[in-house]
Amino acid sequence: MTEYTPKERLYRALRKQPVDRMPSACFTQTATVEQMEACGAHWPEAHEDAEKMATLAEAGHTVIGFEAVRVPFDITAEAELFGCGIKAGDHKQQPSVIKHSVKNLEDLDKIRDYSLDEGRVSKVLEAVKILSEKYGKELPIIGSMIGPFSLAQHINGDAWFGNLFTGEPIVAELLDFCADFNVAYAKEMVKNGADTLAIIDPTASYELIGGEFYEKFALPYQKRLVDAMKELDVASVLHICGNTTNGLAIMEKTGVEGISVDQRVDIATAKGNVENTLIIGNLDPVANLWNGTPETVAEESKKILDAGVGLLAPGCGIVSMTPTANLQKMVECTINYKY
Repeated sequence: MTEYTPKERLYRALRKQPVDRMPSACFTQTATVEQMEACGAHWPEAHEDAEKMATLAEAGHTVIGFEAVRVPFDITAEAELFGCGIKAGDHKQQPSVIKHSVKNLEDLDKIRDYSLDEGRVSKVLEAVKILSEKYGKELPIIGSMIGPFSLAQHINGDAWFGNLFTGEPIVAELLDFCADFNVAYAKEMVKNGADTLAIIDPTASYELIGGEFYEKFALPYQKRLVDAMKELDVASVLHICGNTTNGLAIMEKTGVEGISVDQRVDIATAKGNVENTLIIGNLDPVANLWNGTPETVAEESKKILDAGVGLLAPGCGIVSMTPTANLQKMVECTINYKY
């Protein structure tokens, strides 16, 4: 069989075309403290400086061995662009949203006039370009962003779920706004060299909102983003936290090439719940990758691989204190696995 470059291999694997072996890639947060120490680019500066962001993303390849590079490391830059208050995080902790910006339609009108040349989103776009210019011919360049449902919740805050239940006009308006932003942001990532999109939409979890609300308030807006990427021949991977087993068939309707599942999902069951989508995951990022050993990582990796996972990866974002040796063992298991 033909031996593919990492870029070709991931492209083909996500489209369920024959490959020589399983790709090694991570679609969720990749940075660790040990990588920061190895490359000299640290949080929180690497969230805001494009050069440092690219350097730390590169460490996922040069230090860990992932056959792809991915930015950014958090899901708050988008909310920050729209006026939300952000707790900056530190050397070990990611930033988080602590204040919301839109209570009503009048507030929404105030944030419509945004620019992708401003704020941290502009730094993410610059980092994508830096990585693409260095690695784009050989490695996949994964651009990641928060999904429209979770972005709407970040912007609207605690009122969001109540507004869903009572059918407030702000819901559809804000979701439209967020989806349009996602499409514009993703297209700019592609323009700068991204060839794969990771959509992180944690609060759209089946455990939180159920199937009926997912189909109404998450699916159409995620699909809008995925459709825009298909027009550009860019594969999309959707990650939603929690036990999404019973929601996988609905998630597949978005048209994504891959669905990343967390550690609570049984891989064999997940495979049976989708028709065409690649199932990605789902090593436990805490119990296994952070607190385990290379030996336990190898054991759990084999179980997941033998269950038929499409691509071995963490079940959620990598914990910053995860040992390099554990992540390297996951990569080794991925690369050496025989279909």
